[in-house]
Parts: sequence; C-alpha cells; structure tokens
Amino acid sequence: MTADGAAETPAAVPGAGMVADGAAETPAAVPGAGMVADSDGAGGAQSRTADIVPGPGGVMTDEVGVITGELTLRTEYADGTVTLRVQYKDADEWYVVTGGSVALADPAGLDAVHGVAVALLHRPEG
Repeated sequence: MTADGAAETPAAVPGAGMVADGAAETPAAVPGAGMVADSDGAGGAQSRTADIVPGPGGVMTDEVGVITGELTLRTEYADGTVTLRVQYKDADEWYVVTGGSVALADPAGLDAVHGVAVALLHRPEG
C-alpha cells in the first residue's frame, strides 16, 4: 500500500529469486512470503523461487546427477503436484530434484512446501 492507502500494483519479475541474505530482490507478489511468486490464477500453475547454496554433496537431480555451487531452487505447483527443480544460478536449464515431487491437494500449501525445501537445501555453511 502507498502512504495514502491506495494499493500498489505488483511488478512483473521475470526469473526472480532471493538474494543470499534472504531479502527479496524486488517486492514479492505474495505479501510477506519473502520470495517471488508466479501464478496463472487461483488453483493453476504456480511457482516460487529462491537462490540457494547447498551443503557438501550438492543436490541430486534426475537428469545430470549431483550439482553444486550457487543454485536457484524453483518449487512448482501444477495439476495437484509439487515438483522441485534446480538450476545453476542464471543458467537456462532446469533439473528435477531426485525425489522432489509430491501430490499437494491445496495449492495454498505451496509456500510452506517451498519454505521447507529451502530450509533443507540451503546450507552455505556446510
């Protein structure tokens, strides 16, 4: 909201993420979520992204095995399923996290699933 009480229009943020200190790079489309959200409407495809640095051993993916270093995690919801994907930061290719897909009946749970995934995978201190 602006100082006069009028609602602000959220900015479109292509390929958004979080910076390492957890502060959103731009205003989050989901107020208070601390991440950027993309959605095609209520109940449709949605995603959340955050930059992470995994601990020793990296993140296992279905397509290329283990990847390490600075990564971006995307938690996607579509058709009742949540899928975790990672990419090397600022790369084009996304890889499915091994074991990172589960049924989710209510898309309102996407923020919680994403928060847990970030908490489990972001281990910059090892």
